[in-house]
Amino acid sequence: MIIGGAQENTLLNCLDLIREYGDDVLLLTGPALGPEGDLLSQGRAGELPVQVLPSLRRNIHPKWDWLASREISKALMEFKPDVVHTHSAKGGLLGRRAAWKLNVPAVVHTIHGAPFHPYQSSLAREFFRRCERWASARCHRLISVADAMTDMMVEAGVAPREKFKTIYSGMNVEPFTRAKEHRAAVRRKYGFEDEHVVIGKIARLFHLKGHQDLINAAVAVVKSQPNVRFLLVGDGILRKSLTQQIDELGLSKHFVFAGLVQPSEVPTLIGGMDALVHASYREGLARALPQALIAGLPVISYDVDGAREVTITGQTGILVPAQDVSALSEALEALALDGALRQRLGEEGQRRFTEQFDHRTMTAKVREVYLEQIAKR
Repeated sequence: MIIGGAQENTLLNCLDLIREYGDDVLLLTGPALGPEGDLLSQGRAGELPVQVLPSLRRNIHPKWDWLASREISKALMEFKPDVVHTHSAKGGLLGRRAAWKLNVPAVVHTIHGAPFHPYQSSLAREFFRRCERWASARCHRLISVADAMTDMMVEAGVAPREKFKTIYSGMNVEPFTRAKEHRAAVRRKYGFEDEHVVIGKIARLFHLKGHQDLINAAVAVVKSQPNVRFLLVGDGILRKSLTQQIDELGLSKHFVFAGLVQPSEVPTLIGGMDALVHASYREGLARALPQALIAGLPVISYDVDGAREVTITGQTGILVPAQDVSALSEALEALALDGALRQRLGEEGQRRFTEQFDHRTMTAKVREVYLEQIAKR
């Protein structure tokens, strides 16, 4: 349960099931190892019972995975659930295996992003594809956070289309609808003036997140629009190299690193932005996109996975071909230059997506999947 979109989705789903429906819920998770931070710290879990399984680790490791499988099975036998709902590649593989062997009435898995992708070696990609195909045969339903995830999985032969249902990843939308209330304070904190057009990016400073592309694209943008500033929210292993790239291109005064922040601070930071850019090479459906739209900001995104389902050119933002730095520059310039366009696109995004991405909407639809499957059994 590191700080991340899939993890926040899971936490809200669990809490909704308890608070809205009175269900008995147990969250099984591994230790939050890594630089991303712990989502369950500072009491975020509330009344949700959480059982941390020490062996459930992110990376593949025969010993840890064998022990984790035993720990999951033991926990499920003690809890005796009607539903097992798994998330992430590792949790999904081991959790579905254990639940299927125990004949749990409803075994469901959510696909937040495919574990296989074009940027892996062909051997690794085929290995993970086969793992997903094996695991998909050990659950009753598959939930995708975007239609694009379903298309990808069906085309890869993971499971038939009728096994999938798209349910968009939910969030607490209220803070985002009020995000612009924090505009003046955020801009003052990070040294932005009234004339600055602030374009934000919310993502780990990690491989395939597209920060290098954004920095390269910014060269042309700041040349024509010197008042543009970029606010990077997140931290990670690429912080040093990205800072060096920015310095070498003479962009130091145009980029500000906000660092790692708690999820509760994200709406506040979005409130200080004028637009949001998402240049990841792969991602199911990045939560930053609907978050910005719900806050009334336009978005620019690479055309990857589910991004096109919310980034609609001319309506809510600008969609550009993946890894096309020139097109990214042009899109950034277009929004930086036209305040009226930014306002129109942002207002449409807020109108269209606020209810759709409310966590209560998500949980209601997820629970319908549970009940449908239990009724069949």
